[in-house]
Amino acid sequence: MKKEGASVVITHQILEGKQEAYEEWLKEIDPICRQSPGHLDSQFIRPIPNLTFTYTIIIRFDSITNLKNWMSSEQRKNLIAEARPLLTKDDQYSINSGLDFLFSNPGNVKTPVRWKQYLVTWSAIYPLVLVIPIILLPLLRMIHIPQTIYFDTLVITGIVVMLMIYVIMPRYTRLIRSWLFK
Repeated sequence: MKKEGASVVITHQILEGKQEAYEEWLKEIDPICRQSPGHLDSQFIRPIPNLTFTYTIIIRFDSITNLKNWMSSEQRKNLIAEARPLLTKDDQYSINSGLDFLFSNPGNVKTPVRWKQYLVTWSAIYPLVLVIPIILLPLLRMIHIPQTIYFDTLVITGIVVMLMIYVIMPRYTRLIRSWLFK
């Protein structure tokens, strides 16, 4: 059976003056999480000093099952209960598997069915892989970068992925939201 990785993005709003206590709590929960079956890695995005009090934690597991097991574990529940007095609101999180993060629907936990994700992704990538080389390759030759399939493909795919993640998909999924999440 093929395992598909999964991640959870957790957001904690910390009460002013409770950052040190929260940092200590992170030191307590992180090693416990790392010992969970299927844990791959954890990243902590700390708040901007004197500007925000929001911590974002990204935890990756090798499967959605292992991630859900951690999220519903008694250990985690007890640790979240310890942290609750440090938070302005309850623990907030979003669980994603594969490329589901491209299809996030704020305020709605439901993820679109795979065939819709496929159609949307394909219909967005297809025009990009047609147009980007037509525009980019002459520019690369104009600045005297020699033609090599490996470098050209590296640059083209890098631009396509960047456009997909930062420009196309956020707008495209918003545009077709009613169909996509139906």
